[in-house]
This record gives sequence, C-alpha cells and structure tokens, in this order.
Amino acid sequence: MSIILVSDVFGVTPALLAISEKLGSCSIVDPYKGQIMGFQNETEAYSYFAKEIGLDNYLYSLLQTLDSIDYQATLIGFSVGASVIWRLSEKKGNNYIKQGFCYYGSQIRNFTEIEPRFNLCLVFPKSEPHFDVVELQDNLRKKANVKTKKVEYLHGFMNYHSNNYNSFGYNEHINLLRSITS
Repeated sequence: MSIILVSDVFGVTPALLAISEKLGSCSIVDPYKGQIMGFQNETEAYSYFAKEIGLDNYLYSLLQTLDSIDYQATLIGFSVGASVIWRLSEKKGNNYIKQGFCYYGSQIRNFTEIEPRFNLCLVFPKSEPHFDVVELQDNLRKKANVKTKKVEYLHGFMNYHSNNYNSFGYNEHINLLRSITS
C-alpha cells in the first residue's frame, strides 16, 4: 500500500522528508507545491498559509493529486494537512483511499458535520488553546469510519520544527504508523 503525506503549514521540510523516508511514502502533498519556504517559526508559517493559501485551496491541491492515482493509498496528515484530509473524507470518488491518519487537525472543529466515507484515525493532542479536545473527540467518535485518540503530547509533536516536538511521541507514532501501514 502506498502512503501519501499531507503537510502542515511548514510545507516540505527536513522533518517531513525524514517522516517520508521512515514510512516509505510515495508522495508528499504540501500547500506550496514543493517549494521550500524556510519559515522561521509557526506564527510566520501559519500567517502565510492563512493569507496566501487557505484550506479550500489546499483541499483543491490534494484533490488534484488524488485524481492522478490508480492505487490504494493511506493518507497521513499533520495539522492543516489533517484538516484537509478530514474535509476530503466526505467527497465522493475517493475509491483509492483506504484510510487516513490525521494528527492534531485543529480546524476539524469547524467541520464537525462531515461524515467520512473512508476510515480515519484522528489523533488529538492533550490540549488545544482554542477548544476543548475531549468535547470534540467525544462528538467525532460517534461517527461511522472514525476512531479518535488523545495523546499526552502537544500540537506539533511530530514536527521537530515545532516548539512542541516530542521525540518520544514522534518515535512512538512512527513505529505505530509503520506497523499499521505495512
């Protein structure tokens, strides 16, 4: 099975390339179409993403990529990438997507009406500043095709460019993803 990574607001970074290599992904979808942005911090990256790209355009980019595949794929997304996978999950015509793993997709909270058409595992951080993680998790776990998990790490724990990077959590989830997707 093939793995497609869907990046956070940082786009393609050495951290994401390392995840790609460890998981053997076949493709990376990012908001900047492969251009290395070199953001200095999360605030700069998020500000640029919100002003210049947005979730709708990022979703369109992911849809374009998926239109060209003819193989079973697992999607793994981080932050806005996870939120875009969530939005994609309700669309018809996703016949080649076997499953998705969405890490700390905080914008999911704005699209709770979505009913996913393929299996999703939503991994939430232990807390978020803008909403109650447990309340959102409880709401979403009632949906068909959705499993939720709350971890003891913060938003960004899988990205060593993030202030919240956690090496233990990173290794734990790389190993978990390897075992599930192999």
